[in-house]
Amino acid sequence: MSLFSEFKEFAARGNVVDLAVGVVIGASFGKIVTSLVDQVVMPPIGLLLGRVDFSKLEWVLVPEDPATTAVEKVAIQYGAFLNTVIQFLIVAFVVFLMVKAINKMRRDQAADPAEVPAAPTPTEALLIEIRDELKARPKG
Repeated sequence: MSLFSEFKEFAARGNVVDLAVGVVIGASFGKIVTSLVDQVVMPPIGLLLGRVDFSKLEWVLVPEDPATTAVEKVAIQYGAFLNTVIQFLIVAFVVFLMVKAINKMRRDQAADPAEVPAAPTPTEALLIEIRDELKARPKG
């Protein structure tokens, strides 16, 4: 089997295609969540805390020297980290809700009775009657 045909067989499997779709949708969802946090959630929180822009919060370890043209500033940017943590919490919560909904649907499917068994054929019905008559006979 050639390399190309093996790759074609591998890529044609349903789970590979499903994975690719999941990755693309996940990346798009990540962009939506990033936008939600940066542009919708954090500005009101920053306003409540005294007009703070969380993305700009940092601890400066080595300040920038205005006398030089080289960038010498060293800082821990904890504001960007806070934004990322909030993004993670939102994504984790949405995934939790999706898993919860899927589990509920599975439980509902399991609780539903399976297909109603088909009525016995005339031969089976006759055999059932014979069996029941033999059980009802007194032993002796």
